[in-house]
Amino acid sequence: MNTYIHSVSLDPNKCTGCTTCMKHCPTEAIRVRNGCAEIDPERCIDCGECIRNCDNSAKKSVCNTFDETKKFKYKIALPAPALFAQFDNLDNIDYVLQGLLDIGFDDVFEVSKAAEIVSAYTRIYLQTEGIKKPVISTACPVITRLIGLRFPFLKDNLMPLLPPMEVAASMAREMTLRAHPELSKEDIGICFISPCPAKASYAKNGFGSYKSEVDLVVSMSEVYFLLINVMNREKPLTLSTQAGRIGLSWAICGGEGSALLNDKILAADGIKNVISVLDQIEDGNIPPIDFVELNACPGGCVGGVLTIENPYIAKNRLHTLRRYMPVSLNSMPENEQFIPEGRFFTDYPKYQPLNRLSDNIGESMRLMAQIQQVRKSLPGIDCGSCGAPTCRAFAEDIVLGHADRNDCIIAYKELFKKYLENHDGGESNDGE
Repeated sequence: MNTYIHSVSLDPNKCTGCTTCMKHCPTEAIRVRNGCAEIDPERCIDCGECIRNCDNSAKKSVCNTFDETKKFKYKIALPAPALFAQFDNLDNIDYVLQGLLDIGFDDVFEVSKAAEIVSAYTRIYLQTEGIKKPVISTACPVITRLIGLRFPFLKDNLMPLLPPMEVAASMAREMTLRAHPELSKEDIGICFISPCPAKASYAKNGFGSYKSEVDLVVSMSEVYFLLINVMNREKPLTLSTQAGRIGLSWAICGGEGSALLNDKILAADGIKNVISVLDQIEDGNIPPIDFVELNACPGGCVGGVLTIENPYIAKNRLHTLRRYMPVSLNSMPENEQFIPEGRFFTDYPKYQPLNRLSDNIGESMRLMAQIQQVRKSLPGIDCGSCGAPTCRAFAEDIVLGHADRNDCIIAYKELFKKYLENHDGGESNDGE
């Protein structure tokens, strides 16, 4: 039974059954049955590709609303670095920070600050003896779930460090409890402002046995429209950014890797490119690399489906904002060359590979043989008219009892043609 809570959802009233989402899903989690798409929760990685490619807005991300923050006595905003790239003609991040206070937050803790701290942790981790390389970043929740479903042999390559969002949430709560002893842990609401649905899913599910410190995840698009109504250059600023270029750069592909001061870095963005890189890592077909930064969204977090701005324009804006910022405002103390224990995952989630048809090896092999046999009888053109993304996926659906072979239009036409031939032949013989 699936217990994973997803953020990506489907509105059947808006779905036309066009199969576009199905063809773009990287894990073949979508089928079209009876004129409407269906999302398999076991396969979904909340990447948002179906949201990105649906012309009918039938796919959406289920996040918290800003109004839900009001149930907490003390509300802390965690803006992702991509938020700052959404505003035209912004020359000072502090205006956004002040705007977050003006819309109702009591404090702001920049994820960019936590990102610089995680960069420092990563530099230390890469020097650890015995770790499996290349180390794969766990900053993007889509990647960790994708590896669990499709690349389980790369599990040991995942970096066991908490992502910046989680480090920011933990630090923000700790600092607030020290500064406000009258508050309890439950009084404090940590709200992450997210560029993507995957981070909303992460906050709901945690990682393995680790439970997230984030209480709410609000879409960046909702917060954007709240901010543009209050941001005012004439207002006095009470907050100033606590991060530099390194932290801000995490919003774009290559930003995380550039902070590691290491030439053996590989960065890729876009889910298709990510899968291609993971395929090569699994096959051992890459040059000597220490660290791999993978971003499911095109361009990095600036390309998330919950953002407003075109990712390329957003990237350009970040370059402008970084111009007069220091390299970093957060680093490890010179006498501290270890990573605090609380910044590690304690364990990994359970992995359920997509190609595992049964928990019994013998049964899996039997089913696989059946699938191959059925596959040979199909046209092999992957047209999607059957409601499955490929003929191989359709063959699996048939064997598992989720589809009928006659759902293939081409196969059905051949069957109908043979029926007519036999039927005509029968009438002719009777007439003679």
